[in-house]
Amino acid sequence: MEFDPVWLLLGLPLAFMLGWGASRIDLRQLRAENRSVPKAYFKGLNFLLNEQQDKAIDAFIEAVQNDPDTSELHFALGNLFRRRGEYDRAVRVHEHLLSRGDLEQKDRERAQHALALDFLKAGLLDRAETALARLEATPFEGQARLALLAIYERSRDWPRAAAIACKMHGASQGDFSTRQAHYLCEQALELASKDPLGACALLEKARDAAPDAPRPRIELARLQQRQGRPEAAAATLKALAGEAPAALPLAAALLVETSQASGQTAQALDLLQRHYAASPSLDVLDAIVTLTAATPGQADGQGRLWYLRHLESEPSLVAAAKWIAGERLEHEQYHPQVQRALDHATLPLTRYRCAACGFEARQHFWQCPGCQSWDSYPARRVEEL
Repeated sequence: MEFDPVWLLLGLPLAFMLGWGASRIDLRQLRAENRSVPKAYFKGLNFLLNEQQDKAIDAFIEAVQNDPDTSELHFALGNLFRRRGEYDRAVRVHEHLLSRGDLEQKDRERAQHALALDFLKAGLLDRAETALARLEATPFEGQARLALLAIYERSRDWPRAAAIACKMHGASQGDFSTRQAHYLCEQALELASKDPLGACALLEKARDAAPDAPRPRIELARLQQRQGRPEAAAATLKALAGEAPAALPLAAALLVETSQASGQTAQALDLLQRHYAASPSLDVLDAIVTLTAATPGQADGQGRLWYLRHLESEPSLVAAAKWIAGERLEHEQYHPQVQRALDHATLPLTRYRCAACGFEARQHFWQCPGCQSWDSYPARRVEEL
């Protein structure tokens, strides 16, 4: 039986129609699928931009249900849960991502980082530490180490904080020499009452780690003075004036104490006067007045004249109040009331203020109690800023 070409002519239009119909069905299905996920996703994004987080979460949950394999939607949903403080739900989302066997390595590392942030925000520091430790040798390594550093500082685990800082310093992730010196100083303060020699060794190590840092020298001088070694303490403070002169106001009162105990008041007074001439400071001024008053042969009230000299160049209410405190007024019977008012007015001016967050305190802190920043307190009082 011969093949009739007529059938071929009739079959070609039929095959074309069937192929066209099948393609239209596939295109409709593909378009419907492509519309369903972006519509919910963009609806959630719109709610998020309008700060309607509840509706945004509902929209993202709908999008995830339509396409549970889309990792980006899971990340968006987990971040929203964390921002709202629903840390348990954020943890479940990111743990679900980590449990998927088809997740790419970069998304797995991203999910691990997000999970660590969930634990950090929730205050679960032990679980956060474990999650952060798994980010070594990943693109999130630097951020993870910084977070670990914050955890160890918060828990006052100074040896482990020092180890992380050393690792970051060695990896060129920043200069952590001053931070390492702080950690050594903190360890020395904890050890000082039980092992003064060991504490001194730690402070000397801190001084060598950060030669320009003032804290190791100040803490070392304070410890030497408590050990009954005022000559050594005075020598340490003299080195401080040479290496970190801006911090001398923090040690001015200690310099007075050590110089008087070691019989070096003349040398200390000369050092303070030279420093004051270069950079006037209230604390250095007080130290000069104290030493001048204690120097033999000085007339009564000679030391307080320094306050008047300071007022000639600096309009200081604190200096004025201290000068008036030692003077006799025309109406002396009202002096206590006037002095009390002046002291009350100057009290806020004698505080220290954090340059990072503005937290004020009566004493100087190396680490701000408010924002936990290191070296954010200037060595000067509020009135001098």
